[in-house]
Amino acid sequence: MIEDVVDIYTDLFKIDQNLDRLVKNIELLNYLNPLNIEQEKKNFFASKYRFNPKFKYRKIKFDPYRLQRLFFSQRLERIEDEEIRILYQDIIYEYSGLIHCIETIGSGKNFYYNSLKVFGTPKERDVENARFILHFEDEEPGEEMLKKHSAIDAEAYFKKFAERYDFDFTIKKSTNISASAMVLNASETLLLKKNYRFSDNELQVLANHEIGVHMVTTFNGKSQPLKIFSNGFVNNTETQEGLAVFSEYMSGCLTLKRMKELAYRVIAADSLIKGYDFKDTFDLLYSQYKLDREAAWQITLRAHRGGGFTKDYLYLTGLKKIYDYYHTNDDINLLLTGKVTLENKVTIKRLQELGLANTGTHITDSFAANLNTNKKLDFILSNLK
Repeated sequence: MIEDVVDIYTDLFKIDQNLDRLVKNIELLNYLNPLNIEQEKKNFFASKYRFNPKFKYRKIKFDPYRLQRLFFSQRLERIEDEEIRILYQDIIYEYSGLIHCIETIGSGKNFYYNSLKVFGTPKERDVENARFILHFEDEEPGEEMLKKHSAIDAEAYFKKFAERYDFDFTIKKSTNISASAMVLNASETLLLKKNYRFSDNELQVLANHEIGVHMVTTFNGKSQPLKIFSNGFVNNTETQEGLAVFSEYMSGCLTLKRMKELAYRVIAADSLIKGYDFKDTFDLLYSQYKLDREAAWQITLRAHRGGGFTKDYLYLTGLKKIYDYYHTNDDINLLLTGKVTLENKVTIKRLQELGLANTGTHITDSFAANLNTNKKLDFILSNLK
């Protein structure tokens, strides 16, 4: 019984609940997406790519210093179990890093350095993997790649897709997001880009990625006794995005074009550490790699928002890790129990044994059978370093 576990671990649950109240303020992506994307895009294209965009961001709705102080005032020494105490200590440092990120959005290098602390930067091996993928010749696009669906069509598609899962979430449309779709964990919301056109393939990709994994781990996390499963373990981005792209692969909608998009994101993230500004990264993708300007803009925007955001390289590294993990025949559902990490799987199992965590209520349905028929993708994924 959960009541008995709460009685045994009273101090742990108090600290966990305190952190849950505090962390509600710091959904990074809520603050990171510029408010004037479309206008700055027009200005950038009109300037023939010569001037960097000047993005505007939401005002912070909390006092960063006070919030930091509250995080570090938690009496972690009252958690007697050393492994659990260290887990919470690391999580507080991670939340602290996210506060620093939010506090410095739009301040150029300050934000970039804070982003580095939380998300890291591509290693040379990651850049080599990206270049390896980009060596493959493009596949001829079929009708499924034609961008013909509005955001209203997409909303209807996602509602229908979600019927296979036993949870409800909100769908909203916005012009102020840098992706075509994204999940806001705290508010259980799927945001769609308002003026975007979606292809058949993209609808399938986003449904399996955003609903099949991100929403699944959102609702599984919220059903756990401990709120850290919902708010996130340290460095959970790599595992979560790896699972999400792996869901695309397993459902048979991952394409070489999509793999190349992930590779270009690594190249863009790597350009930040080389000191490239927005127009430099755009020129690298548009002039050197011959991406069309819409795709080059999108990838550059994602990398340079806030002042330099490195998170995007983790999609490819995460996919490789999850692909390899799947082929060990270990339990992949363990990684769906919340916003957790592959590196913490032993800790998750132990928390389950102690009655402090449960198995996920919702299971990503694409993981039931491998529907990928593209042998080239298997060759690529098998040979990434």
